[in-house]
Amino acid sequence: MRSTRATAAVARLNARSEGRRYLMVMTGTGLFVLRERTDAGDSEVSPPLPLDEFVRLVDATGPQKAPRVTKNDAAFAKQLVRKS
Repeated sequence: MRSTRATAAVARLNARSEGRRYLMVMTGTGLFVLRERTDAGDSEVSPPLPLDEFVRLVDATGPQKAPRVTKNDAAFAKQLVRKS
């Protein structure tokens, strides 16, 4: 199904955005709209977008997760600094 990627992106956004609630609406023309649910009602966050653009927008919206750095990654970065 086409909307699976969009639904997963909105689920990731909701997990990152504590205290805020986002939802996805699919228009009759197959475009996607991001909305934020508040006590006053739903407000549109984005215009209708095709799937790829919608997923990019949702991934860029809200707080971003810090990339996980393992011990090996840290040691490798330390070696790169010494050699330069």
